Amino acid sequence: MDKKIYGIDFGTYAIKIYRIRQGICFHQKSVIASKGKDQIIAIGEEAYEMYGKQPEYINIDFPIRNGVVADYDKMLALINCIAMDKAREGDKMKGASFVIAVPTEVTDVEKKTFYDIIDASIIRPKKIRIVEKPLADALGCGIAIDDSNGSLVVNIGADTTEISVIAQGGIVLSRLCSCGGAKFDDAVIAAVRRKYNLMIGARTAEQVKIGLVDLASDGSGTMKAYGRDYMSGLPREREVTADLVNKAVAEPLETIIDAIRSVLERIPPEISADVYRGGIMVSGASSALGGLAYHISQATGLRVNIAPNGATSVVDGLGRVMEEEAYTHLAKPLRRTYYEND
Repeated sequence: MDKKIYGIDFGTYAIKIYRIRQGICFHQKSVIASKGKDQIIAIGEEAYEMYGKQPEYINIDFPIRNGVVADYDKMLALINCIAMDKAREGDKMKGASFVIAVPTEVTDVEKKTFYDIIDASIIRPKKIRIVEKPLADALGCGIAIDDSNGSLVVNIGADTTEISVIAQGGIVLSRLCSCGGAKFDDAVIAAVRRKYNLMIGARTAEQVKIGLVDLASDGSGTMKAYGRDYMSGLPREREVTADLVNKAVAEPLETIIDAIRSVLERIPPEISADVYRGGIMVSGASSALGGLAYHISQATGLRVNIAPNGATSVVDGLGRVMEEEAYTHLAKPLRRTYYEND
């Protein structure tokens, strides 16, 4: 591997960048605020603070949706802004090599888009490689992917959940389920609307979810939520109960559990034995929800392990690919028909 190399995890919720030998050097929301077509006002956390409060002339965009690039131009602008901010901090990314984590269950064209964004940016990269996201995720969770034992890894992201079976250094099975943390937030918004006639925003729903959800508890806690009353149209405050939020989150979680069951039904018998002994590894930003391990374990009958670094497990895995010779072979070019400068 080159001396100057970065690993990037283009998450729907946050973008994470790892610099070889130095660790994570950027971790902020995948959000960009702009005025008109070309004037960028803010990115990352600063842009997210504006979300839901911005005037009409400011656009807040989330360029990554369902694990892939939904707005090429905005994503390119976001990467350029990050590169300029890093250069001002003395960390110049220009001319470096890059390793990018990409979902397995997307098309080659969607994988190529990640490559094209870095290639077209002001960074002018020396070389670009991609790593299958489930492999990077497993490495980041501390799983010995070259081991003969099979592992089941469930990464619960913002828009999607990627469920992968890994053995002998490769992906045996993978499924991308279109349900993630954002669906949990939507369920909380709907539940609060039904129960209290209160309209809350996505940011408030996220705060309520983080503050109250514990799927293994009796749901006795409460938390204040602020929003707009549906009947009067006036600002209101309501005490939201943990029981309400737990039940709301449990509904979309069943979609993820059904997807896990469908993967378990398809894996070879020998790997089934490995998964039974080793359990399920759950990662991703939403893996920190209280009682999640208990709920999945009750539904599948398997032990569930929550990654301690769930929000950064993928980019941590990219770090291992860059730094450990045993895993450098996982970083591969796209098909040569797609580009010429490899």
